[in-house]
Formats: sequence, C-alpha cells, structure tokens
Amino acid sequence: MLTIFCGGSLMNSPRLSELCSKLLERDPAGQAVQFEGKWRNWGWVQSIARQVHRELEAIGGAPVSFVARNHAAALAGLVGLLSQERTVRMIYAFQSPAAMAASIEKLGSPAVLLMESDLTPEIVAVVERCGMRAIILADQGASTAIAGPPREPEPTEGHPTIDILTSGTTGPPKQFPIRHDVFAHMMLNQGSPVLEDPTAPPFMMAFPFGNIAGLSMLVGSFLQGQRIMLLERFSLEAWRDYVVTYRPTASGLPSSAIPMILDAKIPQENLASLKYITTGAAPLDTAVQKRFQDTYDVRVLLIYGATEFGGPVAGMTPALDAQWGDAKLGSSGQALPGAQLRVRDQETGEILEGGGVGLLEVVSPRMGPEWIATSDLVRIDEDGFLYCIGRADGAIMRGGFKVLPESVEQVIRTHPAVASVAVVGLSDPVLHQVPVAVVQMRTGVEAPSVEDLKGFVREHLPSPHVPAMWRVVDNMPLNSAYKIDRAAVRALFETGSVS
Repeated sequence: MLTIFCGGSLMNSPRLSELCSKLLERDPAGQAVQFEGKWRNWGWVQSIARQVHRELEAIGGAPVSFVARNHAAALAGLVGLLSQERTVRMIYAFQSPAAMAASIEKLGSPAVLLMESDLTPEIVAVVERCGMRAIILADQGASTAIAGPPREPEPTEGHPTIDILTSGTTGPPKQFPIRHDVFAHMMLNQGSPVLEDPTAPPFMMAFPFGNIAGLSMLVGSFLQGQRIMLLERFSLEAWRDYVVTYRPTASGLPSSAIPMILDAKIPQENLASLKYITTGAAPLDTAVQKRFQDTYDVRVLLIYGATEFGGPVAGMTPALDAQWGDAKLGSSGQALPGAQLRVRDQETGEILEGGGVGLLEVVSPRMGPEWIATSDLVRIDEDGFLYCIGRADGAIMRGGFKVLPESVEQVIRTHPAVASVAVVGLSDPVLHQVPVAVVQMRTGVEAPSVEDLKGFVREHLPSPHVPAMWRVVDNMPLNSAYKIDRAAVRALFETGSVS
C-alpha cells in the first residue's frame, strides 16, 4: 500500500472536517442539490448531516462503511461523514445485494450508512450477525434501522482516510485509502469565484462519488458550497436539457458520451454556449474527438488520472489547447503542477526519451515523492504532451502474436456504421488467446455483416488482429465510471449466442 505523503503545506492546511463543516453554516434557504427534478435546500442537507452525527455517536470515531449511491440523501449523508474526523470506506452501489453484503462483512466497520432501498434481507442478515449498526438514509432523514450490541466507542483515528473505490474496469472495484488532508489541500487549490456568484449555473454531477473522479468533482463544487444537479447515472437527455436550460460555458463528461452526442445528432444550437468539454477515465478515439469539435465548435480537453494518484496528474488545459490546437489532438496534455511523468521501456526497463512507447510512471504531489508504476502504455512527445496508447496488461497473445485490443478497437471504430466497440481476449486451447469483439451500431445506419467487419479489419491490420468472434449489442456494457466493463464484455461470449 502506498504511504500518502503529507508535506508541510498539507500539514498546515485546515482539516477536511473544518472545511466541510462550513456547509452546516450556509444559508438554509439556499438551493443545494437537485435530484429527480426536485431541489433540496441547504437546510435539508444540514438536517440529515446532523442526524448522521447523532446516529454515529455510539461508535465514537470508528470507521464507517458507506454505500455511495448517487442520491440526494446519500450526498447529505456524505457531508455528515466528512464534517467529522472519521475514516469512510466506500462500497460499490451497483452490485447485487449478496455482493454488497459480502463487502460490508469484509470491511468489518462497526456501522454502515446506506439508502433505505439498499437494506435488503442479505444485508440485514450480515449486519445482525456481525453486531453492526445500519443507518438508513432517506428524504425524511437519517435513522438507525439496526443497532448492534453496545460496545466501547473507539477513539478518533489520528489520520482518517477516505477509502476510494477503483473503477473496476477489469475486475471488482478495490479500495484505496487517501487521507483527509489530501482532499482538504485539493479543496483549497480548487477554490473558484463561481461559488460567490448565485447566478452561476449549477454543477451537473453524474460520476459516482464513491470513486476518485466523482469525489474530485464534489471537492471542486458541492463541498465548497456550489449547488449541483445530481444524476444517479449519466443521461444524455438530462445533460442536453441542463445545457439548454443553464447555458454553461464548460462541462465535464465521460468519454463514452462524446460519440453518443454525435450519434444522437443533438442540434448545434443546443450546445452553442459551450466552449469546451473535459473528459477522461477512458480513451477517446481521435477521429471522434475531431468530428465532435468540427461539428459543434466545442473543444474536447482530455485529462489523465487515477485513484492511485489521488486524481488527475495531466491535462489539456484551455490555455494549452489555445496555444497548440489540433496539433496535439488526442493528447491528455502536460503534467499538472507538481506532477512528474516518465516512460520506461517495457522490455529493457530503461527510461525512454523522444517519444518512445512504454510504461508510464508518475510522481503525484498528493501522494508523495515516490514514482508510481502503472500498466498504461503511453508516449510523451518532445513538448511534454502525454498520449495514452493502451494497457500493457490487456495485451492478447494469439499464437505468439501480441494483439493490443486498443489498436483493433481504433480500426473498427472508424467503420461508418460503428458507434462503439470493445475487444477482449478469450482463452483458446490452441492459440492461448483469441481477440473477440462486441460492437454497438449507429442508429439509422444499415448494419454490416460480421464478414464485412472482419474484412474491414483485415484491410488495416494483420490477420492475427481480426476478432475470432463478434457480438452486436444495443448498448455497450459500461461500469459506474462509464468505462467499458471488460468483464461484462467477456461474459457475453461465455454465455453463448455469438457469431
């Protein structure tokens, strides 16, 4: 586990609990969060946060497990948790009741905070068997549904953490602890004058706040007092209505939304107020990026980060984009202040210079002075711009030939009938592995046959790269971070019905 660095500037910063406690002092009549078409004011948020405080008095400063579902009451509950010196252990909300119960039992916290709808018989059984407290959240407030036997309250931890969930792209989400003072430092650095302007558009929040992307967005908006519109899941229709209603100049979106907007043919005038859109979390095809920019005259700015870095470490800023424009199309920008990036040769282990492709290593100022090794294949050009190529641990070995899924996806994505594609490897008794593809077609376009798609790939890549099996779906499987869910894609072939 990484030791999170806490230099002098962090040590002298206000505590996260102090910064979040300011939300409990805001004008209770002011708008705070809109959810499912209804605005809740700050008084409503404050009431639930204080109820959470009271319900947790019995366990002192002990850690709390939190089912981090994008719901207004859960967001108010998060304010209650973060305005105390307490470790918060995030639990993935989009899983079966049995899997959620197993997560609660594994973490072993003396209390769990969850929505009323998540208190299933499986979770009730675990909570009662382990002697935990279950505190439920609802629009009406927070209350204890199950109270374990009395226990000696545990003291507050010296360095509480928020145990963030990784995105779960290739497997179940895992927890990664980040200290409170790291987020406090982020809040101080992300202060924005928009928070002082009551006429400013609300911030639209669709990323799950149980992972680093969502929590980082909350740090820069809601936790500093900006009103937000909260979505349980991203909705293209809701996003379009938000842009048309509030006319923001910028917006943050999952990369999967960019081709969705193009495919939906949203009228240009609907997006006329936007100057740029920031996106990350997953690769975006450069052809799609350029087509979007040319269609809407809206710049797409890529960012790069990870839970292990405590957030973004590189980004294409508006200033960089204004300077370089399409000359750096497809780049995730340069290292952010304090961050360091380097590339190590995958075979020799040597540090590469001059644009060679290798494994990325990062120094994140939030996490400490050590280099963090990744499995991301990247190149850094002579101007210091980062380009993400793919993941080394996702390479498919087909009879001695190395096939990078991203290279096959990039080709298939250029087919005029294809909206989205995912390529994964399946075990093969003869070749070790073979690539297989799941494809989502564009609406209103005649779908090509599998043989046509195979021929298209064969025109651009060597034959080992041609997927051995194909499946066409109406909607690409995505996880809660809006990345392609590789495990779900692989499961489509394991259940049969493939071509």
